[in-house]
Amino acid sequence: MLVWVLFIAAILLFLALDLGVFNKTPHIISSKEAGIWTGIWVTLSFLFSGLIYWLYQEGHIPNPEDYTPLVASMKFITGYLIELSLSIDNIFVIAVIFSSFRIPQKYQHRVLFWGILGAILFRGLMIFFGVILINKFSWMTYVFGLFLLFTAGKMLFKKEESHFNPKKSFIYRNLRKVMPITMHLDHEHFFVQRKHIRAATPLFVALIVIELMDVLFALDSVPAILAITPDPFLVFSSNIFAILGLRSMYFFLSHMLNKFAHLEYSLIAILSFVGIKMLLVHFYKFPEWVSLSFIAVALGIGILVSLRSKDPA
Repeated sequence: MLVWVLFIAAILLFLALDLGVFNKTPHIISSKEAGIWTGIWVTLSFLFSGLIYWLYQEGHIPNPEDYTPLVASMKFITGYLIELSLSIDNIFVIAVIFSSFRIPQKYQHRVLFWGILGAILFRGLMIFFGVILINKFSWMTYVFGLFLLFTAGKMLFKKEESHFNPKKSFIYRNLRKVMPITMHLDHEHFFVQRKHIRAATPLFVALIVIELMDVLFALDSVPAILAITPDPFLVFSSNIFAILGLRSMYFFLSHMLNKFAHLEYSLIAILSFVGIKMLLVHFYKFPEWVSLSFIAVALGIGILVSLRSKDPA
């Protein structure tokens, strides 16, 4: 319990420093700044896997699965890579949302900050109930496995011309029914006073759409990581590190998203692999190095093919 409290406290401390110190004044985040922060988060994530090794070695975390320290550390890295790779799709959607609502670059960080705070809460709840379901009903692994295969198939055969339009989405149309919305910005404010009406600005609308879209993405990512381990601390911590690094990765990749169009095939391969892994979990358990290697290779191939391709998909 102490480890959980310290971990969550560290997250909240960083978020407070992030908004109150590092990004107190709204500004356009350059690719260089975003690249540095992306490198910092990836480095911290891999260093945390070493801390995972120590925590499990010293018995500071309940270990119902009886993992060795090395296995626990590898499962964290595998889960982190899965969440990081599945975040790529999220980055594409975030870019579309910001473009649709014409959110200036200097205010995008503020929207993503509060979006990630909400994502941490929602992911935590989904992980909590997902772990309970898998531990209570072993057949739920088959349900999750089939769902991941269905998602992979849907991604593979989706129509090229289908594009997400936030302003025509179910979320936006229903949000307009419950509150006044203005399409005029007022600096970094989420709400503005118009005569006797308090109206939501495009920043708040974008925040809500991003928040609810993240919940939809979590329907894929949470079952995917539960295929790696039902250990709640490993699932939660790997999710959090991927989410915290999502903002800097967005600003780092936002100007060259078209170069990574082929990454979608890597995501399809990863979702298919973890889906099959869940379906076979009661018959055969893949060695941890196989899962880690497959995900790393699939992600690496997707990046290389995308960068070398002259004609983005």
